[in-house]
Amino acid sequence: MRITPDLVACAPQFTNPMKEREIKLRAYKIPAIENLGATQDQFDTIDLSDNEIRKLENFPLLRRVKTLMLANNLIFRIGEDLKDVLPSVHTLMLANNSILNLRDLNPLVNLPALQRLVLIDNNVTKQPNYRLYVINLLPGLMVLDFARIKPKEREEAKRVFAEGANGAMVVEEPAKPTQEQITAIKAAIQNAQTLEEVSKLEAKLKAGGVVEGAGDAAMADA
Repeated sequence: MRITPDLVACAPQFTNPMKEREIKLRAYKIPAIENLGATQDQFDTIDLSDNEIRKLENFPLLRRVKTLMLANNLIFRIGEDLKDVLPSVHTLMLANNSILNLRDLNPLVNLPALQRLVLIDNNVTKQPNYRLYVINLLPGLMVLDFARIKPKEREEAKRVFAEGANGAMVVEEPAKPTQEQITAIKAAIQNAQTLEEVSKLEAKLKAGGVVEGAGDAAMADA
């Protein structure tokens, strides 16, 4: 189901326990972010959890929105234009998505008010120095994955990550998957049991990701 003015009008709208106005657009199998201008920027919280969104992009200017909830989607890409459209967002919930590499998180620097970020159950959290990378990338962040950032973590992040001439962090490029790994992912897609599994595997393939254990499974099938 697509986001339409009719869906926005019919979706649950209420004052949440934080005394903020919230609209719930969850579990509609929404494939993409669109037409949120129909909210007329009347909400502090937008809940888009439990959908099939692949890209965090295409927002209109929403000055009022402070919290975005996007857990349990298929997001593997974050747009570069968030600063221009989401100036007040301080809480971003992205648990259980398809973000793979540390560099995929770089566009989050365009959220100037961001203080709380949740990325648990994304493969990016398994990358070496993931937590330190995010802390260094987002100096205004206070809480990452429900754990408050400590001063000693900030110091360690500064020590671990050097700065290039333009202020960008120096990070090793992720290794590209081998042809064998690509074949294994395609085989895993063919053997997937649900549409959600297929969608997540396709996202990994497009992003150059590797399915853990897929290579061994493919060799065993051969």
